[in-house]
Amino acid sequence: MKNSVKQMLQEIQHDAKYTRSMTGIEKFKDDVLSAFSKVPRDAFVPDHLKYRAFQNSPLPIGHGQTISQPYIVALMTELLDIKPDHIILEIGTGSGYQSAILSTLCKKVYTMELITELSISAKKRFEELHYENIEAFPGNGYEGCPQHAPYDGIIVTAAATHIPEPLITQLKAGGKLVIPVGISGMHQELMLLEKDLNGNTQVRSILGVVFVPLIDAPVENNFK
Repeated sequence: MKNSVKQMLQEIQHDAKYTRSMTGIEKFKDDVLSAFSKVPRDAFVPDHLKYRAFQNSPLPIGHGQTISQPYIVALMTELLDIKPDHIILEIGTGSGYQSAILSTLCKKVYTMELITELSISAKKRFEELHYENIEAFPGNGYEGCPQHAPYDGIIVTAAATHIPEPLITQLKAGGKLVIPVGISGMHQELMLLEKDLNGNTQVRSILGVVFVPLIDAPVENNFK
């Protein structure tokens, strides 16, 4: 497994150099890379795909969802510029891998997932792996989570049709929001929104990406 993680880290760093002209990032911070050594990706993929867990590629996790490519997880984490005292909101828990990476870098992670079954299984996984600073619950990501706002950083792991206004409102002054924007099957871009200390925002495109869509629907209507 050590060799598999080492290979994954090498591929992440290779991709960082390859995309530096677009992202402006040639190398990820040591603490970001260290998180990938601490979090066992094989614990977050289905049993029949564990042999591919440390490949630098997305993998299906059921319900039409995926666990993101490690390089993309690293890039989005890097863009948040997380500090140890930060409170982070994640939209789109999925298997919980991105949540676990974030949890090694910050004080608290709140993570929302529209698909109730995925939220429940991720919560169980966090408990089994002793990630005590992650709180997972079902919810509509377009609405965010106002009860715990404001957040130092917000990360969205599914492609929204636009940057939801509630997420901008729930972002702390000085905070960063990382979100893929676009329509499934068409062009999507990873966007970085930064809110300055006066509450003004600026947005820039980082990289073309491919994500599953962020669905705008009540949780209770998602299952029969």
